[in-house]
Amino acid sequence: MTESDTAGLVPSEPEGEQDEVIVRKVANCASVFCDPTTRAHRLIVLVFLCFLAFGSYYCFDNPGALQSQIENVMQVKAAEFSSLYSWYSWPNTVLCFAGGFLIDRVFGIRLGAFLFSFIIILGQVVFAMGAFLNRFWLMQFGRFIFGVGGESLAVAQNTYSVAWFKDKELNTVFGLQLSISRLGSTANFMTMPFLYSAVAKLYPGVTGLGVSLLIAASWCVMSMLCAVVLAILDRRAQRIMGREDAMTGEVVKLTDVRYFPKTFWLLCFICVSYYVTIFPFIGLGTVFFQRKYQFSAVEANSVDSVPYLISAFASPVFGILVDLLGRNLIWVTVAVFGTLAAHSLLAFTFLNPWVAMVLMGLMYSLLACAFWPLVAMVIPERQLGTAYGIMQSVQNLGLAVIAMVSGMIVDSSGYFVLEVFLMAWLCCKLAILSLAYEFIYLFI
Repeated sequence: MTESDTAGLVPSEPEGEQDEVIVRKVANCASVFCDPTTRAHRLIVLVFLCFLAFGSYYCFDNPGALQSQIENVMQVKAAEFSSLYSWYSWPNTVLCFAGGFLIDRVFGIRLGAFLFSFIIILGQVVFAMGAFLNRFWLMQFGRFIFGVGGESLAVAQNTYSVAWFKDKELNTVFGLQLSISRLGSTANFMTMPFLYSAVAKLYPGVTGLGVSLLIAASWCVMSMLCAVVLAILDRRAQRIMGREDAMTGEVVKLTDVRYFPKTFWLLCFICVSYYVTIFPFIGLGTVFFQRKYQFSAVEANSVDSVPYLISAFASPVFGILVDLLGRNLIWVTVAVFGTLAAHSLLAFTFLNPWVAMVLMGLMYSLLACAFWPLVAMVIPERQLGTAYGIMQSVQNLGLAVIAMVSGMIVDSSGYFVLEVFLMAWLCCKLAILSLAYEFIYLFI
């Protein structure tokens, strides 16, 4: 067994009785692939770990991929349609605090990951049943249930990662997780229109929509199977290696809020003012591209999914770039200007939208890599759990509200006004960055 095979989990050579016990327990393994102390075994774990949240990301944007179909079949307007995203975000204004607690104190990582993946399946099934029964309120309720499991499953995924991988390996693992998850979002936009078209030929109307959404739930079932396999592998590794249960390590104390500097609240506003210009637009983007550029449903979904596809590959590259060069706040400013340029191209020109969406995807990836480390630069490590929880809560609150407002704007004034509205948010963010640049820079 080489040193690289055991890096990050156990010493390369037995030291003491505990290591001798480990050696005896793994001695009967047929190969290094079933020995939890080897890198080969961790690679197997990594495969299941990366696909743990694939189903969640695939089904999250099911409404966006089928926007025109849902609006036509269910006879709803854009405001009602966009509420499907709002109902996902509402529970996560609270659950971002509770997810880590439930894993650490109540369920444990293995049961927690399984339960959260089951909740996602339940939410998607209820969502599909709402279409079957032509009850839009039931579809909204399904999205609420889906939201309960979605964010918490991401916490479980990160907890597994920390338990199995250490140091430099962990950076690569988090990058791969993000890439696979975003590929799930892209796969949704690329496949759901074809799936619906095929199903609608056999089952027209609400039945076809319900069947399509129910078939999409199979990806969530796959994710739950990954949770089962991970639980088996993790329990076996715990028994062989004698390690403790994995925990999130995050301690959330709302009383810490009073000690947070003003800089943190500026970062919260920057976070909200940026992400509300990305996700609500993508959720409503399919019909926009069909109307303005006369795209087919398939073409519209393809261009609408570009930011997710770009982020799957660009995020690791930008992460390395930001690590090498530093100056996170400058990169955040560049990302905001770039996103503003992308929305301007979509609003004021008829240039091929692929140009604007590729630019948006690149800037979205750059901001994600440069922005989130800023929190750790202004908040002490012992308070990071609370800080990230609050920021995610504020982000979900902003997404829930702006998603509904965006739908109302489209219904009353059209997509051009929506673009102006989103650009106004980006301008507000630039104003905050310019006015408070020196104040924030003192901390980073």
